[in-house]
Amino acid sequence: MPTRAPSTAAPTPVRDPSGAPAADTWTLSSRTVHLNHGSFGAVPTVVSEYQSALVAEMNSIPGDWFTALPGRVGAARAHIAAFLGAPTEATALVPNASAGVSVVLNALDLPAGAEILLTDHAYGAVHMAAERAARRVGGRVRVAPVELDAAADDATRAVVDAIDDRTALVIVDQITSATARLLPVGAIAIECRRRGVPVLVDAAHAPGMLARPLEDNAADYWVGNLHKWGCAPRGTAALVASERVADGLHPLIDSWGAPDPYPVRFDTQGTIDLSSYLAAPRSLDLIEELFGWDAARRYMGDLADYAEDVIAGAIESLTGERATVDVGMPVPAMRLLALPAGLATTPAGAHELRDRVAALGFQTAMTSWRGTGYLRLSAHVYNVAAEYDRFAQVAVPHIVALARET
Repeated sequence: MPTRAPSTAAPTPVRDPSGAPAADTWTLSSRTVHLNHGSFGAVPTVVSEYQSALVAEMNSIPGDWFTALPGRVGAARAHIAAFLGAPTEATALVPNASAGVSVVLNALDLPAGAEILLTDHAYGAVHMAAERAARRVGGRVRVAPVELDAAADDATRAVVDAIDDRTALVIVDQITSATARLLPVGAIAIECRRRGVPVLVDAAHAPGMLARPLEDNAADYWVGNLHKWGCAPRGTAALVASERVADGLHPLIDSWGAPDPYPVRFDTQGTIDLSSYLAAPRSLDLIEELFGWDAARRYMGDLADYAEDVIAGAIESLTGERATVDVGMPVPAMRLLALPAGLATTPAGAHELRDRVAALGFQTAMTSWRGTGYLRLSAHVYNVAAEYDRFAQVAVPHIVALARET
């Protein structure tokens, strides 16, 4: 069988200004290897402690807390908007990207028989939300296939050419979840605007991973999670809306802020615990203070390159099958590898394989797309090359053995 040694150099592990390993900044357990930052993120210890202090403050004098909360949320929102490069007046805070998608779908006055257009890389929960919205008006969701290796122009054409007279909304991922690739959302949004079709960008993975996720943004709606690459407490995402559509957006729960204009009406959510919103800026600032965001992104990209090289080499040497994947438009901190044939061919199979690999001591993301199973690798500053070496040595032989049993 073919063999190959890694051709990519392992990057030097990141340390904080005191010289401590970057991993010491996080609360992650040492009992497992965390190679799946892209799914659930990871919260730095000091940020968790800060959020706990906020909750204690809320519980000590609730009257003072909730009276002052809208103003504090507004300040956090302004901080987050500046980090994203978005206008504060265009930015609202929502619990997660899926909630932002639901806000948009609830606001649309869809005509009878309307169609919502997605790609076949769309996140499953977003697809389900779009189907529910379309059913309310007797419409449907249509899917535009985009090849995994499609370059920007081809991907743009695949989406734009699928638009017809019934298309009432296009939803497109900035970074796809199952397939870890970029889609040319800027070009797609420009073409859709020419056709009078609104665009919603699902940018769940973009904040923090991309330096300027809203650069040249022509979309009507954009939603991105802060808990992934931004390492904020879970339950914080940004919804950015263009001026022409923003006034129609309302929180999923009406509260006393309902008469306020967008986005201020989102700052008041009754007695919901919004400590995650207030703590999110701490995470964004902490990464800059300890590591520098530009340096962090460079390290993540170099480490993802190394991880792809060493793990693909291990799979290929044991199976003779090609594991590297051309995703057309790669992203900085995630990589997609083909699993051995027969594994994770369905979402249920991918989840089962993920659980079996977790039993070996590795947190990973296994995905299924068009009937093929993939390993989606993530890298953050707390990861080091030795963790991917260990995965190649321990988990890959187990995965290959499972494939031979199928």
